[in-house]
Amino acid sequence: MDTTLQDPLVGRLLDGRYRVDARIAVGGMATVYRAVDTRLDRVLALKVMHPALATDAAFVERFIREAKSVARLSHPNVVGVFDQGAEGAYVYLAMEYVAGCTLRDVLRERGALPPRAALDILEPVLAALGAAHRAGFVHRDMKPENVLIGDDGRVKVADFGLVRAVGSATATTGSVLGTVSYLAPEQIEHGTADTRADVYACGVVLYEMLTGGKPHSGDTPAQVLYQHLSTDVPAPSATVPGLAVELDELVAAATARNPEVRPYDAVALLAQLREARAALRDEQLDAVPPQARSGARDTTDDRTSVIARAVPAEAPVHAHADTDADAHQVLHTNRLPAPEPPPASDRRRRPPRGPLLLVLGVLLALGLGSGVWYINSGQFTRVPAVLGQTETEATKRITDAGLEVGTTKRAFSDVYERGTVMAVDPAPGERLRGNGTVTLTLSRGPELVKVPNLKNKPLADARRVLAKEGLVAGVITQKFSDTVAQGAVIASDPEPGTERSPDSAVALVVSKGSPIDVPDVTGETVDDATALLQDEGLTVVLAPERIHSPETAGSVAAQSLAEGSRAAEGDTITLTVSKGPRLVEVPDVVGETVDDARTALEDEGFEVEVKKSFPYLGDEVTGQSVEGGSTAPEGSTVTITIKGL
Repeated sequence: MDTTLQDPLVGRLLDGRYRVDARIAVGGMATVYRAVDTRLDRVLALKVMHPALATDAAFVERFIREAKSVARLSHPNVVGVFDQGAEGAYVYLAMEYVAGCTLRDVLRERGALPPRAALDILEPVLAALGAAHRAGFVHRDMKPENVLIGDDGRVKVADFGLVRAVGSATATTGSVLGTVSYLAPEQIEHGTADTRADVYACGVVLYEMLTGGKPHSGDTPAQVLYQHLSTDVPAPSATVPGLAVELDELVAAATARNPEVRPYDAVALLAQLREARAALRDEQLDAVPPQARSGARDTTDDRTSVIARAVPAEAPVHAHADTDADAHQVLHTNRLPAPEPPPASDRRRRPPRGPLLLVLGVLLALGLGSGVWYINSGQFTRVPAVLGQTETEATKRITDAGLEVGTTKRAFSDVYERGTVMAVDPAPGERLRGNGTVTLTLSRGPELVKVPNLKNKPLADARRVLAKEGLVAGVITQKFSDTVAQGAVIASDPEPGTERSPDSAVALVVSKGSPIDVPDVTGETVDDATALLQDEGLTVVLAPERIHSPETAGSVAAQSLAEGSRAAEGDTITLTVSKGPRLVEVPDVVGETVDDARTALEDEGFEVEVKKSFPYLGDEVTGQSVEGGSTAPEGSTVTITIKGL
């Protein structure tokens, strides 16, 4: 059934200009349509905000503001934004229409890619992100779904943060909902995302292209988030032996957990990619990964669900993937029929080069795969009964029967417990050939769950309670509290008892404990200053370098938290020790006017006093308290004299 027939926008002329032909992607924030600009007679994509959200003035304002910003970003590898407008309750963006597929489609059906193909895809992605970074934009949601590979071989990056989560969660919290596999540790821990967060995500994407699987996996999004914070991304060669060490180093640099160690932005990572590529031999670039490994690809936190829609054979394949964080539902058209593949020996002699040949190679491989299924068909096997079992139990039982487990789907259920199998395709008892594939649908539990009361719970315990309820901790903020113990939860957003969809993020406010007023310790000895600060519950470290200052040598010249600042127990204050005042040569100002003498002395950092004998004539300096050419401490006072009669 074609679900687009039920959409009121399909067939309508929007804003007197855009004829909406078909719905191609659906998300929680917006819907994407294929449309025709009747003025310019060109096909484009319309991204239309859901009418319910159009009543939120702040959200609409941000939608329009970010659309204008991205429209100014002109780059051949960025999906262009042509227009923005509104008609009634429909607020929309007119965007470039890309016919082809997404990188997710390629990885799902091809698995690991040869290094040359992976680098061919990542290079234009980094070029696009580099242009955005140098223009002041951060994508914040890089993943294979947002990398489009056109039928002409061009690679484009889509969705530069045009639609973000609304309500209580921040934009980063919204991203956590659907893209946990690509979040940088600082996004998870602090809610911050700069250019280095995009670099981290690109490193994960490169790992996935080289190995066919994500670096971190788990039964829940919370487990994946924890691994991002606590575990380094493994070397790709640990999964695909034989990969060059340069590729391992490239992934390690991009996915360093400390953002200070990563390349600063996509431009810097692109330079490292090209350097690594130049060091690889052709046989290393064209090494074909063992595709048997692709069957173990992890999709635990891949929230994209695919809905097939039949189209005429001559229609293009549209690759716009909606990245709305709290829905992630994508409507894809069926693929074009693939031409017959060349002989295997011919393919080995002439490996595909460039993105265009990569896409053709993937399509050929898919066409060949369907034929192999029939050629290698063996005896029929009945699909075992696995309803109600965990994913691990069901997978083992299916593989023990000689069948394979395909892409796992997820859906809500009031009957089956969260994480158990609620549906099987083909159904249990149906017959498949020996190497047939079974698709499992796992229960996400009830469609709505209640936010638990987390007040006074330590943060680690709060995370576990949320995970047990099917929710995930979102942005963590800290706040002083005289009533809640340090490290425990003060409040949650949404509040306890609020109903939310499973896998929704809950923002937490965590106590920093009672505030401490930082005392002034400048001028004190290091021992006295340290004792005073430690008595207040603060941690003291000394800066490695001493500095010149008016304070006595060996005393405290500066402190990292100024007097009156509020700190939490255990916070660290850095003390800088004085080397004493800097000695400066005193200029000779005898014979100068008072104003010139004052300027000369103050330029060298001295204080100036003027001493006059009454009565006096003229304005000429006849003496100075420190002889010109000698040295005196910077900041000390030099007295100049004007004698009288």
